[in-house]
Amino acid sequence: MITDAILKINPNAKVVVKGSDLDTCTIEWLDGTAEISKADIQAKINETQYQRDRVYPSITDQLDMQYWDKVNGTTTWQDAIAKVKSDNPKE
Repeated sequence: MITDAILKINPNAKVVVKGSDLDTCTIEWLDGTAEISKADIQAKINETQYQRDRVYPSITDQLDMQYWDKVNGTTTWQDAIAKVKSDNPKE
């Protein structure tokens, strides 16, 4: 997860990460790779986690919900999207 975050910030980074906890791991920057702060790495981890957790219904399901909402005067689609957003807020 740490290495993934680093590579999302700098896809060309050459790095060795020892440990899985960002607070206690050691990061060795190789081949002149510019060091990235742990705060920036943590921010990228948080962003990535939010994106991974925020899973919406498939487009097919959303279109079906919207059709039936229109037919029945319901808000099933809006409720489903609002739940995903409230369960996984942006940080």
